[in-house]
Amino acid sequence: MVTLSPRLLRLRSAWLLALAVALSACTESIKDPKQAQHTPRWNSLPGWENDRHSEAWPALLQNCKVMPKKDPLWQPICALAANMPAPNDQTARDFFEQHFEPQQILTADGDSTGLLTGYYEPLLKGSFQPDERYKYPLYKTPEQMLIVDLSSLYPELKGKRVRGRLVGNKVIPFYDRAEIDGPEQPLKGQEIIWVDNRDDAFFLQIQGSGRVELPDGKIVGVGYDNQNGHRYVSIGKVLINSGKVERQHMNLFTLKDWLRENDAEAQELLNANPSYVFFNLREDANEGPRGSLNVPLVAERSIAVDRKQIALGSALWVNTRYPDESPLRKLVFAQDTGGAIKGELRGDFFFGNGEEAEYHAGRMKQRAEFWLLRPKP
Repeated sequence: MVTLSPRLLRLRSAWLLALAVALSACTESIKDPKQAQHTPRWNSLPGWENDRHSEAWPALLQNCKVMPKKDPLWQPICALAANMPAPNDQTARDFFEQHFEPQQILTADGDSTGLLTGYYEPLLKGSFQPDERYKYPLYKTPEQMLIVDLSSLYPELKGKRVRGRLVGNKVIPFYDRAEIDGPEQPLKGQEIIWVDNRDDAFFLQIQGSGRVELPDGKIVGVGYDNQNGHRYVSIGKVLINSGKVERQHMNLFTLKDWLRENDAEAQELLNANPSYVFFNLREDANEGPRGSLNVPLVAERSIAVDRKQIALGSALWVNTRYPDESPLRKLVFAQDTGGAIKGELRGDFFFGNGEEAEYHAGRMKQRAEFWLLRPKP
């Protein structure tokens, strides 16, 4: 048996640590490599040759603001992309084929088909001063909300944060939706803006970001800042389970119609979702909202995923259909997350803003296949 000196032991430990970091970086793009099946040819991806790959370039450049620090394999890719002129479709396609390799994502059971929904950036009417019209507040992150990071005590809870408030010497759950919007108004004084429609304010929290048109016509942006710590509950599912709306008819527009036509029951339904989102004002309303990767989202090229299954920043190929059943086959980037986006084959497609984006996002609920595009070593 060979006995190593303390210095050599330290060097060996440092080398092993460096190796572990390098290996973890190479597998960061997907949490479980068993979920991915190698796809040897690019033309085996449905519709790959027909995509307008140059339209994905802005999303790639946004990704490159963050990914080189997260994953060393992105460093040469982003260095090359930064020094290239804006490519045409063929040049962009060649670039992706040269620097990435596709792998189809499968569940642990071998299933290849999941679910893709949609979201968008709504436009609301609002004011910085409340009055009889503008009376529904959007709040900033409350000063009295405590955010406790448990990872220092329990490493297995890394990334888990508990939100609460202090009453005496006890930390209790933070206010839920019914309390925040109730008559006591516990967050009064922490509004950032007021809007003119209760339901629009609620759905803004579901979308996570939006734009607000002021009385003088100026547009300001509002973006997700934090959340009250309560779990998200789909009020659409509540209506379906109560038998008030049939499942096949449920979408954003039938939900809005029901709230408008049943005003006496509407607030109770809204309160069934205890989750509450807090906002900040965006400096540039023309720039896309920032997702969980902290880069501006790009319409029809950014997607929200379950980060426990697919790492933020991953490049993906999706094969599905628009609500009108026309093909939706695009190169996208996992730049956001969502409270309702859970599972191995689950995504939320960002449609941008405007009436067409609202139309598609409100009806999008399609079966989909996903391919992970790994950076080549």
